[in-house]
Amino acid sequence: MFSGLLKSLLVASFFSSLSAHAFDVTYTSQAPVIDGAQEAVWQQASWHDMPYLMDGTLPEKADFTGRYRLLWDESYLYLQAEITDDVLIDTHADPLERYWDDDALEIFVDGDASGGIHQFNHSALAYHIGLDNQAADIGDDEKAHLYNDHINSRWKRQLDAPNTILWEVAIKRYPNDYTDAAPKAPIPLESGDVMGFMLAYCDNDGSEVREHFMGSHDFAAQNGSKNLGFITAAVSYTHLTLPTNREV
Repeated sequence: MFSGLLKSLLVASFFSSLSAHAFDVTYTSQAPVIDGAQEAVWQQASWHDMPYLMDGTLPEKADFTGRYRLLWDESYLYLQAEITDDVLIDTHADPLERYWDDDALEIFVDGDASGGIHQFNHSALAYHIGLDNQAADIGDDEKAHLYNDHINSRWKRQLDAPNTILWEVAIKRYPNDYTDAAPKAPIPLESGDVMGFMLAYCDNDGSEVREHFMGSHDFAAQNGSKNLGFITAAVSYTHLTLPTNREV
């Protein structure tokens, strides 16, 4: 069980040792419906933008813009992302094949903000959620796996221009010693917990590879690259105070 220091859930950014970004996440006693539709429960959550280029070239605003907000309860971290993407691409029928080169929402979660290398282990998890709402990542056996039981994902594209996507995800939290061979049960979220978090979007407009990889947080490049979220989860964090009255 992750122990906490204050009556709060803390969500911190990946790489915030290099970027001071950190923010509070509001507790909700009413679980959002994961259906890609707006509902009143989300009005208590603050929006955060996704303006930072991590790989490829910087897109025009008509090509991509993104923002997101978060809520939590004992069972899930809830994400609602608002994505404008003028061309949706899903060219690989196999959800385990080059999922990073199709349009995908990528969620990085470090369950206890311990940071460190998590490539080929699950001390942190990177969920590449494709347009088919399936979540893929490389496992501790260095092979691609689906982690659909870790998340619940749904999105809808709006009818009016610019046809914004509303993408909602409920995310479970897992212990650092989770393995693919012997999966462990998810861990409840509690007041005082600290987590690491980053959100990104893989944007392909029709090329063999994605043209743009946009993220929620900025950080210094290492060896000329900012495409580091799938390798390491270096984090710092700030405190979040839950409302005294949890009724929503």
